[in-house]
Amino acid sequence: MYDLKIVGGTLVDGSGGDRYSGDVGIKDGRIVDVGKCDGSATETIDADGAIVAPGFVDIHTHYDGQITHGPRQAHRAHGGRRRHPGHGAVRRD
Repeated sequence: MYDLKIVGGTLVDGSGGDRYSGDVGIKDGRIVDVGKCDGSATETIDADGAIVAPGFVDIHTHYDGQITHGPRQAHRAHGGRRRHPGHGAVRRD
């Protein structure tokens, strides 16, 4: 059983291959299956019509400056992607 299953999206998996329709199964915060995920899930997201890029890490954000805005601003979701502050060219002179 998955904690989360994203179903019916167009998968771009970073392998260099063609995109394809499929699912992503997540358990304990980790991607455990990509492709056809037959198991049940606590929560299911219908991704029909959406691109799903499992494991994508967006290294260009502007969150480095927002860390100083307080705890409610610094932890906002960023499209479900992992954030790596420090690549947004905020200067500290």
